[in-house]
Amino acid sequence: MPDVLKLIQLRQSTRVRFNPSRPIPKRSLARIVEAARWAPTAHNMQNFEIIVVDDKRTLKELGAIRSRISADFLRESYEQLSFSKEEFLRKKVGVLATSFPPKWRQPSKFEEVSRESAPVPLEQSINGSPALFVVVYDPRKRAPASEGDVLGMMSLGCVMENVWLTAQSLGLGFQIVSVFAGEQVAKTVKRILGIPEPLRIAFAARLGYPLAKPPTYLRVRRDPGVVAHYNRYGTA
Repeated sequence: MPDVLKLIQLRQSTRVRFNPSRPIPKRSLARIVEAARWAPTAHNMQNFEIIVVDDKRTLKELGAIRSRISADFLRESYEQLSFSKEEFLRKKVGVLATSFPPKWRQPSKFEEVSRESAPVPLEQSINGSPALFVVVYDPRKRAPASEGDVLGMMSLGCVMENVWLTAQSLGLGFQIVSVFAGEQVAKTVKRILGIPEPLRIAFAARLGYPLAKPPTYLRVRRDPGVVAHYNRYGTA
């Protein structure tokens, strides 16, 4: 098993199709749940629950849900795009525009894309995964003195990181499927999985064994001298 820092550096989204015929061992799923269970949460609120979905019929039902690309998603994603490798390496944040279809890179086309694009089934997002993790939380509960429940959201992020790194250590592919938390999709997901009100979906993740070796892609991070300040802001 790699050391923790190496594991963090190796972590990435696995965007290839997973092998639907190769189930994830129950012991591996249990280990990932255990990692989530020990995630740090504000005031030890443990403000989350996890639905592990590995039943084929349920996965098929979830995969049949359809969703449409939103203009807001395209507009806000545009702000994070770099249009060349040189720009990407210079900015050291965001994503390369080449990962999006051409029309998704043109602000003048966003409303048209959203209006004219056909709803696509979530099967395209699930992409053969033999298991999904759906993480939910109760919006009525929040960390004390945390306006907007910032600490509660940070806690859910800790859960995500623990789950992701543990999956990585087990040799599993992992990808966040954010569409599950979208308002319209979430209603149907909650019905299928029996998630009661007022629980909300924080995020979902697909796990599995890749059918092909995931392609390598350019990854960037800001330099340590930019991220870290010692004793006083602006002092490297």
